[in-house]
Amino acid sequence: LDKGLEKTKENFFTKLGKAVVGKSKVDEEVLDELEEVLITSDVGVNTTIKIIQRIEDRVARDKYLGVEELDKILREEIAGLLAENNTQDLNDFSLPEGKKPYVIMVVGVNGVGKTTTIGKLSAQFKKKGLNVVLGAADTFRAAAVDQIKLWGERVGVPVVARGMNTDPSAVAFDAVKQGVEENADVVIIDTAGRLHTKVNLMNELSKIKRVMQKFIPDAPHEVLLVLDGSTGQNAVIQAREFTKATDVTSLAITKLDGTAKGGVVIGISDEFKIPVKYIGVGEKVDDLQVFNKMEFVDSFFKKSI
Repeated sequence: LDKGLEKTKENFFTKLGKAVVGKSKVDEEVLDELEEVLITSDVGVNTTIKIIQRIEDRVARDKYLGVEELDKILREEIAGLLAENNTQDLNDFSLPEGKKPYVIMVVGVNGVGKTTTIGKLSAQFKKKGLNVVLGAADTFRAAAVDQIKLWGERVGVPVVARGMNTDPSAVAFDAVKQGVEENADVVIIDTAGRLHTKVNLMNELSKIKRVMQKFIPDAPHEVLLVLDGSTGQNAVIQAREFTKATDVTSLAITKLDGTAKGGVVIGISDEFKIPVKYIGVGEKVDDLQVFNKMEFVDSFFKKSI
């Protein structure tokens, strides 16, 4: 996690250092500079305003806050803000009790690392001794079906596929059916990642849900939205569109290692009140990690050695 957030931290602390150079106490000017640092670090406008407000309240209470305490205050206020959104952190790649198979429908636009996230998630579940079935319901791109089959072979989990240009809901139905027949612990369904503004995508996701529910009435148990952290505020826009289109219940934020925009995790976690369950901080299978809010904030504020 520390290594994966290196670029983000470097960017953030360089800007923060410049903002407070030559200053001794936290005043209006420092707060204005801080606001700019947070926004340009992709924390997002709404979340930044909340953070600044909290720091202003502290300055009002304690008239002589020195800039050397700013890191500590900032860390405490961001941690406090994230703690308020009542989402439970996961400890490991375990699944809720009493749902078998547990059905996860994965959504997100093309290019965000959706299929790779599904592959890595399957590997983590398999490592825990769980039986996994994958459904290749992103049938609009030949590459997507091939890619998920490759992951299936690599991880050693069955993939239900009907090839390109077939009905995605039929693939989802077959995958859920196979999951039940094979007594699988978890079924993960990949879905098409066409542009998030398309009405037909919303309709298609609704249809996939309805078809799965013929077999398991409360499926899917989870709708996981995958976002590319390196796109910064664009990831926030996608989250907005997808939460309008379908009931997103969890988030995975990928590609944080290659970007200075890791602050977007703070903004997304605060704005949507949907649990960020997984973050991607590198290429390897183990670089998909369960997200822990406090660990993230601690790592974010840990200076590079």
